Amino acid sequence: MNKITFIAATLAALLAGHTAQAAVSAEEAARLKSTLTPLGGEKAANKDGSIPAWTGGITKPLPGKKLGVIPTQIFTDEKPLYQVTAKNAAQYAELLSDGAKALLAKYPDSFRLDVYTTHRTAAAPQEVYDNAFKNATRCKTKDGGYSLEGCIGGTPFPIPKDGVEVMWNFLMRLEAESIEYRFKNIVGNADGSKTLATRNEIAFQYPQYYKDATPESWSGEYAMFRFNTLEPPFKAGESLVIRDSIDMKQSRQAWQYLVGQRRVRRAPTVSYDTPDFVASGANYFDEVQGFFGALDRFQWKLIGKKEMLIPYNNNGFVGAKLDDAIGKHHLNPDLVRWEKHRVWVVEATVAAGKRHAVPKRRYYLDEDTWLISQVDGYDAEGKLWRTSQVTPFVVPSLPGTIMKTATVFNLQAGTMSVIQALNDEDFKIVPRKKETYFTGDAVAAEAAR
Repeated sequence: MNKITFIAATLAALLAGHTAQAAVSAEEAARLKSTLTPLGGEKAANKDGSIPAWTGGITKPLPGKKLGVIPTQIFTDEKPLYQVTAKNAAQYAELLSDGAKALLAKYPDSFRLDVYTTHRTAAAPQEVYDNAFKNATRCKTKDGGYSLEGCIGGTPFPIPKDGVEVMWNFLMRLEAESIEYRFKNIVGNADGSKTLATRNEIAFQYPQYYKDATPESWSGEYAMFRFNTLEPPFKAGESLVIRDSIDMKQSRQAWQYLVGQRRVRRAPTVSYDTPDFVASGANYFDEVQGFFGALDRFQWKLIGKKEMLIPYNNNGFVGAKLDDAIGKHHLNPDLVRWEKHRVWVVEATVAAGKRHAVPKRRYYLDEDTWLISQVDGYDAEGKLWRTSQVTPFVVPSLPGTIMKTATVFNLQAGTMSVIQALNDEDFKIVPRKKETYFTGDAVAAEAAR
């Protein structure tokens, strides 16, 4: 009995030691004002100069056409430095994800990577830089890494020590206080045809980026949204409200309004590996925007950092006509811009006692923005099953680099799901709304009218 008591006490002490862990010391945090960018990227160029030094990013307006606040003409005079195809993929293997290699092999006659000069365009408002510096020493994980405390208004772990901290950096990535946009979810079928799953209008709000937010005043809800379905006609009027929190005990609250039932109901299954009904079930809910929702189904291992070819500065892709942007089996390679950047690599495996349809994933996150760029998903036998590509874009009026569209490829079925395509739509930064707008009661009241 004494031995059992001792083991239990030891385990409790170990768990207690992990429940609240600060990221770095004040001495380490000082690197954010010297060798690192304010959000934690390496400021210097790489050895051969193919990745330049960061010099502040794009903060001034860009000329030309716009999709809402998104300039759709950037580096328009540039031509690709080279192309990666199925024929020369082996030459660039070290720079490619497993998913990119698989797409090159699966669609050798149509898929390729047009690789352009690397531009480190990432920027953020000064208050975000200031908060990231403070977060480096005040932000902590708890509940085994699945909850946060002490953070506000900037990258929580600009100098990350483990995989879960990197993923929190993505979930707490730079956003405007409040945005509104319209989008389409498109399903690409195995025969090359495309189907409109839904067209929607959505409002997103990010309370941690409120100008007046403090760690003490912030509720811990880091994202809230409400959308209405516009098309197809049989789904028009459906609504979904979601509020996500840094507290794993209430990580997601969701409400759904179905026109046929004429009532609002709780929607606890709108998470994890539940098929995404907004996209006709062609992807899982946690594949939206690269990753969407709570972290607690996985253990997160930080593999390290490496140089890779990733989609980047894709303002031109966002501004293209939808029919031009999406090909038969993948995005139009004429319109997707790839660049070489340093990325953090994080491997996710299903946590003990948990389950997930995709038991292993590998995430690639840009060092300058903390945006997920690509995701590879493996089945229970360890075979590559799914891969995602994200197409980020620069918004100088924020300023910042953000993303919404993610394309998920089911390599085994030969299908794809283009989630939240902005093409031919609109994207606006708007004054923040009352948070009561993002509730089931508000949806019910509007439906009753």
